Amino acid sequence: MRVAIFLLGGLLLFSVPARAQWLAGSTGPQSGPGHISTSQHESDAWQVGIGYQYNRDNLVGTPFNTHGINLSLTHYFTSWFGVDAQLGAGLTGSTGMTTNPPNSDVKSLLVVAGPKVVYRNRSRFEPWVHVQIGLDHYRFVENGGFLGSNSALAFPLGGGVDTYLTPHLAIRAEADYVMSRFFSSSQRSFQAVGGFVLGF
Repeated sequence: MRVAIFLLGGLLLFSVPARAQWLAGSTGPQSGPGHISTSQHESDAWQVGIGYQYNRDNLVGTPFNTHGINLSLTHYFTSWFGVDAQLGAGLTGSTGMTTNPPNSDVKSLLVVAGPKVVYRNRSRFEPWVHVQIGLDHYRFVENGGFLGSNSALAFPLGGGVDTYLTPHLAIRAEADYVMSRFFSSSQRSFQAVGGFVLGF
């Protein structure tokens, strides 16, 4: 988690001068707050994202939290439709006192991909939605070995908003509803991601 926070802080510091230069070069009636003078990011065929990931997981009867890093890659086939893939790693987490055995350390890995639809309206704010399918894996570190390592299909459904600082750099806020099936039962979990996106 410290690595993710360090990377996000570094990207934020480097983006401030770039944003100031971009705003200074913008002219015309649409160069004020909330507008961009060009739609250069709309022609970006690829996006790479990195961010902090928080999960509220519900696998063992009592919800628990994991924290980690999220990486994403998106390819756009048109200005509004693409396919994105995500790799989310929950690096730290604990099941708490209510499980048996209690306080099991948890690590997770989510690898998913699917279609993405974006609404582009020539402003700094770009909302989008996606539906994904892939593999969800959890490893529980405990004395009894009751939970162990488990994998299952996962179906994230959600969306977010990219707020552009420059024509090719944006801040991302994302929320997903993640359905999975561990231990022969269905689970519904929540995932939130905050980070940066680079288009090219």
